[in-house]
Amino acid sequence: MINTVVRGLEVIATGFRTLYEYIALYVSLAIFGVGGVLFTFLGAVLYPLLPRRFGSRLGRFLITCIFWPYLVFIESTGLFKCDISALDALSNDESIVIVPNHPGLIDVVLVGSRLTNIVCIMKKDIQDNILFGGGARLAGYIRNDSTRNMVRTAVAELKQGSQLLIFPEATRTAVQPVNEFTGAFALIARTAGVPVQTVFIEYSSAFLGKGWPLWKKPQFPLTFRVTLGKRFEVGGDRKSFVDDLENYFRERLAVKKND
Repeated sequence: MINTVVRGLEVIATGFRTLYEYIALYVSLAIFGVGGVLFTFLGAVLYPLLPRRFGSRLGRFLITCIFWPYLVFIESTGLFKCDISALDALSNDESIVIVPNHPGLIDVVLVGSRLTNIVCIMKKDIQDNILFGGGARLAGYIRNDSTRNMVRTAVAELKQGSQLLIFPEATRTAVQPVNEFTGAFALIARTAGVPVQTVFIEYSSAFLGKGWPLWKKPQFPLTFRVTLGKRFEVGGDRKSFVDDLENYFRERLAVKKND
């Protein structure tokens, strides 16, 4: 009899826990969506009114002011843990190209929550999205629809002291541990004469990865972890450099997976 009661209580507790996880997940996604829309509206209003340089600095600062509290909130649910303090070592650096792997949708949030002067290269359809468009334009984020314009704008930003965030996989990881790297980041870094800082992003599940539906609940608790890799100068043959860096990511991520 006692065992039956205990099992019944355990089933009820598990049910309440699952219900809480779903509610916390969808509330966190809703808050992110509403915050994105509000910032897009604010960005659309401020963009034509402010000088470009001041507006972009303000936009990047506001992005940090949105992303950091958001991560604090999701951690407060007890379902998420964000181990991203390693990024603080880059906060005082200027003119570097930051190249992380790209496991999920929240990668820009993780980096942007700690670094207030990053300019990100974004897909044109993301920058036109109602959740990000106005804020991205205010922050001076760079569209990737024209390679020549993308490189020219990115180099100009680096020469003005900005940090450039670019995902060398170009899209979220579809083939583990990383997709094939594109070479735009190396071209930009070499043209601007700045180093490439590698960054490793790890999720404890495939949550928000390529093909993961937004409504699908992951296994909680979920951990996001960011660590710094080596810093490289782009020299010699650019394609060889890109290939070598891709292999570096593959080797490091394989080691991390086995830790």
